[in-house]
Amino acid sequence: MNALLATFSRELRAFFFSPLAYVVLFFFLAVNGAVFALIVSYLNNPLAEAGRPFDIFFGGSFLFWIVLIFATPVLTMRLLAEERKSGSIEVLMTAPVTEGQVVAGKYLASFVFYLFLWLPTVSYAVIVDRASDLDWGTIASGYLGIALIGGLFLALGVFGSSLSRNQIVAAIISFAVSVLVLMVAFLPGLVNSQNLKEILSYVSVVEHMDEFARGIVDTRRLVFYGSVTAFLLWVASRTLEDNKWR
Repeated sequence: MNALLATFSRELRAFFFSPLAYVVLFFFLAVNGAVFALIVSYLNNPLAEAGRPFDIFFGGSFLFWIVLIFATPVLTMRLLAEERKSGSIEVLMTAPVTEGQVVAGKYLASFVFYLFLWLPTVSYAVIVDRASDLDWGTIASGYLGIALIGGLFLALGVFGSSLSRNQIVAAIISFAVSVLVLMVAFLPGLVNSQNLKEILSYVSVVEHMDEFARGIVDTRRLVFYGSVTAFLLWVASRTLEDNKWR
């Protein structure tokens, strides 16, 4: 546990001292701020369909997903790739720390920084709440969905980073796999089998986010994200163990 905490704190400090992390933060908040302003402006139009701004903000626009699948590979691309390229991973592995602790510590640091990115957007809810009654339970459910789905994409990014010594290659792998995961949402309309439709719906992150945005917290989703994220991190640790001396 001490080794995991040491890896976590070391990596978290690296995030907060990295200029790239603040570039990501700037663009993340700029895009999300612009998206939320557009949503409010659209809903204020008398000709627009009635709706709640956070139903759209939480996964209801393609910009939400674009930001997500670009931000998570950037946050995770260097986590293991840089260590392998610089050779510091060999030094790290001689310390009393396991591959699983290294992967878990780095993943948790990226997850905390990811949550930090979203933290300022809570102010949007505070502003809306001053103008109308806001269901904070639904808002909490939406942020839970953001945390779970973001955690899954970050785990994909850690796995991608374990496959290459090059950060750009790691980011491209993570981005490509994230796009494939996202595209699953469009497949149910292309198949005829009802069973296959249900399977695709079960793993569709877009449908999951829609449920969370409407305040629906299904324990099956919690199990899905917990198990898939843990599996990806386990595969990343096995990949790291296999490649560390190459």
